[in-house]
Amino acid sequence: MELKEKVALVTGAASGIGKAYVEELLNQGAMVSICDINNEAGEELVNTLAVKHGKNRVMFSHCDVTDYSQFEESFEATLAAYGKIDIVVNNAGIMNDRFWELEVDINLNGVIRGTLLAQRYLGTDRGYGGGVVVNTGSNCSIHPYVSVPIYSATKSAIVSLTRAFGDQYHVELTGVRVMALCPNATNSNLVRDVGKQLLSPRYEDAWRRDTVSSVSQKAEHVAKALIHILNNGKSGSVWRVENGQTPREVCFPKA
Repeated sequence: MELKEKVALVTGAASGIGKAYVEELLNQGAMVSICDINNEAGEELVNTLAVKHGKNRVMFSHCDVTDYSQFEESFEATLAAYGKIDIVVNNAGIMNDRFWELEVDINLNGVIRGTLLAQRYLGTDRGYGGGVVVNTGSNCSIHPYVSVPIYSATKSAIVSLTRAFGDQYHVELTGVRVMALCPNATNSNLVRDVGKQLLSPRYEDAWRRDTVSSVSQKAEHVAKALIHILNNGKSGSVWRVENGQTPREVCFPKA
């Protein structure tokens, strides 16, 4: 996929992996809509990136992915600014099993909303040019962590959603391809005080076992993996990126 002059909408884009996605997409010549609930961080990032890439190539839209109408407004604002949307990256997410209802609403329902909106605002059946959706999963999507069962469930569900909506049946209906990128441990803001993010303090020993072999990678490496799958991935594919290595496609047994 040639990224020059493409328009990308990225959620959870003001910090962490989302911010790295934005910067790499801009480096590749795309125009980017930064969608985030944090107005201050989002607007500051736009101002910084506009100096390097031009103020007409990056914009900010306040976006709470748990609110469908507000999420839709971000799509409409992006469309109004750039005339099209080619790429949607559903990246917004939290890890806090203590607030599991919010966790499910952001991590899973937010991705569902973003995928449905992408089909609506990119779909060839709606008069648009088609495009691609990339959903950010996790290594927990493939191998659930005992210590964060609810977080793992949300990330595992993203893989099933991606594989189903990425099937050629849906691609032929909408012209929208869907893929997932599942990073291993990454330097981001996801884990701040793990003791307060686990469902029970008793799970801390399980967290240590789950993460004992994890080698943290840079968010910038995950962003380069995003470009790799945009260029090489097929709809419905799921990719792991870990330990700073080249992303590799996850193979699932055929039904």
